[in-house]
Amino acid sequence: MRLNSKGQVTIPAALRARYGLHEGDEVDVVEDGGALRIVRVTGAESRGQRLVRHMRGRGGAKETQGMSTDELMELLRGE
Repeated sequence: MRLNSKGQVTIPAALRARYGLHEGDEVDVVEDGGALRIVRVTGAESRGQRLVRHMRGRGGAKETQGMSTDELMELLRGE
């Protein structure tokens, strides 16, 4: 790996997959006995939480917004 001019490195895809790291995940670099470690930030939003926050309130047509689940099911199923 090579450090770029902005001080950034690329974590190889195989390691990102093995450790479940995704775009937008928060990590810290910490010193550990003369070495540097990349650690996931505790308490940070998970990828799923970020997706839910991003999508909240975007679903459905305007005429169905605010309907209860029962009302939507009746609308979809008909008689």
